[in-house]
Amino acid sequence: MKRVKLTGFDTTELPVLSNEEMMDLFAQLEAGSNEARQKIISGNLRLVLSVLQRFRNNKYTIDDLFQVGCVGLIKAVDNFDSTRGVKFSTYAVPMIIGEVKRHIRDNKRVRVSRSLRQIAYQALKFKEELRKKKGVEPTLEEIAEEMDVPREKIVHSLEAVKNPISLFKPVFEEEGDSLLLLDQLESSEQINWIEGINLRQALKKLTAREQLIIKLKFYEGKTQTEIAEKVGVSQAQISRIQKKALNKLQQEVKVKEEIKCAE
Repeated sequence: MKRVKLTGFDTTELPVLSNEEMMDLFAQLEAGSNEARQKIISGNLRLVLSVLQRFRNNKYTIDDLFQVGCVGLIKAVDNFDSTRGVKFSTYAVPMIIGEVKRHIRDNKRVRVSRSLRQIAYQALKFKEELRKKKGVEPTLEEIAEEMDVPREKIVHSLEAVKNPISLFKPVFEEEGDSLLLLDQLESSEQINWIEGINLRQALKKLTAREQLIIKLKFYEGKTQTEIAEKVGVSQAQISRIQKKALNKLQQEVKVKEEIKCAE
């Protein structure tokens, strides 16, 4: 296989496994060896690159699609039945192609602009402030007046971010830190909205520590310093764990949306 340009990799040095080696590793995997699983994955990265060649004329680079293709590879490794007499590559290629095509299809959807997400964030923020100040839920007109933004624009922005994936898109970014629309979802009504988009179910996929950090940050409004003290790790670790947890949630919500769309 010719060299493929991929950031951080010399693809000519990627390992290649024989069919016999693959069968031996799958036998170890079925016996519970995680090391065997990792060897199978790393030994089939060339297969991912080979599949990605057919998408070369797409607007995405090989770098863009490599991680997506690896998701398909991992799914194939975890679901492959070595007793059925089918070569792993025969089983894996359609799964890798399917994962890449799904990614391309999903990213053709209309994107919510940052300006709309910012208006939605501000609207939710003012809504919460007015609710606390007056003791009742404010009307859209009151929010529009407070923001000095036309009511129709606020309605449009809130409608645009109903897609749960938009909750994870940054509203502001500064020095590597992102402010998400999800940051403003703290009231009980807004948490009910989250329930409606399956986020609570997605939370169950997180580790206990990740769940605690998300709860402290988004449900209790704790600062990163307060969370670090509570959990007993550094602020830098909290930032990394939170980012990893949000990535997991985004993927889980995305999968549930795909299932919903397919029904």
